[in-house]
Formats: sequence, structure tokens, C-alpha cells
Amino acid sequence: MNDLWTALALVLVVEGVLYALFPGPMRRLIAEALTLPEGRLRMAGLLAAVVGVGLVWMVRGT
Repeated sequence: MNDLWTALALVLVVEGVLYALFPGPMRRLIAEALTLPEGRLRMAGLLAAVVGVGLVWMVRGT
């Protein structure tokens, strides 16, 4: 459970740094995401989740 909380905290750190360093591009990214169809966003989210699970699996070795 500690690993889950650590991972969620790291997501917040990365997002916070991106918004702090690049507020303009992040705003444009959000505006562009709002124009995409739901299906495309869903597939991008699913792909990101699969890649993330794969990376965790490779790093952790299980």
C-alpha cells in the first residue's frame, strides 16, 4: 500500500513541476485535449496505463 501512495505522490510531483515550469504549454495541452473525441482520449489513457504497468513490471521484476 505504501508503494501505491508513493506512486500517487510522484504523479502529483511530476504534474506540479510541469505546471510550474511550463504553464502556457500545459494550458494549450488541456485545451487541445478538450477538443479530442472521447474514444481517442480513452485509448490514449488505456495505452498510458498499459505502458505504465509494463514499466513497473520491468523495474520491479515481478
